[in-house]
Amino acid sequence: MLKLLKSLIRSPKSEAEFDAGAVMAPPTQISVPGSEPFDLAASLVDAGGFPIADWQAVHRWIETLPIESAKAEAWSSCERAWLEHLRLALGRDYRVRSQGSAILVSTLPVNVADATLAFVNKTVQRIVRVLHGLAATPEWGNDILIVFDEDESYYRYVSHYYPEAGEFAASSGMYINRGCGHFVSVKADLRSVEPVIAHELTHACLSHLPIPAWLNEGLAVNTEFRLCPPPQAPANPRQLHARHLKFWGAQEIQEFWSGKSFLRSDEGNELSYDLAKVLVSQFAADWEPFRQFVLAADLADGAASSAMQHLGIDLGAAVCAVLEREPDPSWAPRPQAWHGDPERGAF
Repeated sequence: MLKLLKSLIRSPKSEAEFDAGAVMAPPTQISVPGSEPFDLAASLVDAGGFPIADWQAVHRWIETLPIESAKAEAWSSCERAWLEHLRLALGRDYRVRSQGSAILVSTLPVNVADATLAFVNKTVQRIVRVLHGLAATPEWGNDILIVFDEDESYYRYVSHYYPEAGEFAASSGMYINRGCGHFVSVKADLRSVEPVIAHELTHACLSHLPIPAWLNEGLAVNTEFRLCPPPQAPANPRQLHARHLKFWGAQEIQEFWSGKSFLRSDEGNELSYDLAKVLVSQFAADWEPFRQFVLAADLADGAASSAMQHLGIDLGAAVCAVLEREPDPSWAPRPQAWHGDPERGAF
């Protein structure tokens, strides 16, 4: 997809929006009429040479704004101001460019930057189209992508958010959802972040729906695969299915319905995403009843009532069929057996 986008003609609008901040000092305060200004500079902390904003402080300030319509604009202004400070710390060759709801911080040539911004905006449009009647463009915030020139600065930046996460040693693109959600990637491997962008933007476009994690993640994985097909076939389907049959039991399936299995550190994490993908793919074969099912899905019961009402499906029986088991009532969502509040997904 990005290869195709690189061939696009430059967007005059994007060039017109080309960073005036490259020769101007980043803003230190964010002002909104009728309210005390926010001292953004005072909220910045140094994280290995990178300025990171205190987003909780930003949220607290925004909540004090008397006009609801001004809150989204104030949040966007804080995002852009923070990115200007980050751009300054990254080096003189970095620029902040924007197009539509997308903002890019990088040293990419203008034509490649334009194509990258176009990809992000196009992906949002495609998600809304693919998930017709479910997805909606978020009212707040920008779709931010930071592209680092080299691995060292990328790893140094990521380590602030995941200081003990050695598994990210081989990463070249991810989504960081800590206060202000944003994508990060390395210049040499920019395409690796495309599926991440599609997946996480799907979550953003579904954030208005109080759906359970398994449904949220199933929609995101299926949309990701549709918009950014993997370059090679996934693991051997038979082997993957055998792992499912071996892993899932009555206790584990309750973790799945509650969303807790998506937080596991063992193979249960991978298998949760795959099981969610399989179930959602099957349920969505007839779109209109599936759409009604998603709109009525309740986090509290794992979407069980909505599945029965709109799809005529017992979730316990459905998952037993996928896992080649006889129908068992104990495999249906049982909120009384869950530990803690159910998860909404978008991990």
